[in-house]
Amino acid sequence: MPTARTVAGFLLALLPLIATPGASLALLVRQIGEHGRRRAVPVVLGTVTGLAVHAGLALAGLAGLTAHHPGALTAVRIAGGAYLIGLAVLTWRSAGRAAGRRPRHDGPAFVQALLANVLNPKAASIYLTLLPQFLDAARPLPAQVLVLAAAHAALLAAWLLGWTALLARTAPRPRPWATRATAAVLLALGLRALA
Repeated sequence: MPTARTVAGFLLALLPLIATPGASLALLVRQIGEHGRRRAVPVVLGTVTGLAVHAGLALAGLAGLTAHHPGALTAVRIAGGAYLIGLAVLTWRSAGRAAGRRPRHDGPAFVQALLANVLNPKAASIYLTLLPQFLDAARPLPAQVLVLAAAHAALLAAWLLGWTALLARTAPRPRPWATRATAAVLLALGLRALA
């Protein structure tokens, strides 16, 4: 098990990365804007499940694989960029619907958030580069990774739930400009991942 100081240091290192707007926040804005705050929980759960996938892959040796095969990380980055661009297109199209129509679901929010996180190069890099700096080789690695991943998930969930409370107050009904802004953010993130 990592020490409390190690966990605190890991969370402090994560804080600027979590506070930087990304795909999870963009999805959250879209889901709350179009469907209300009830769709926030699946986005949060999908996002933290994605973190669990990254932690599991790190334990399974993905870090060693990408060190020997740098193309593996490039493939994840390209898939993630393409997925975010696809989400941007769906989001932009949803803003064009008539104001009186009930929004249709473009797929389960949980699955969208899970894929956005699993295919996110920023999330992958946390578990490939940052996490190993907080591991003690003299202690059992699975327990350390589990505790640090759980702390990461708790911090990210708190961040997204804080945004949920704020967005639910300020965006009680769908606004086309907010949906289009979300689409632009997703598009920019997708293009950046492909660059």
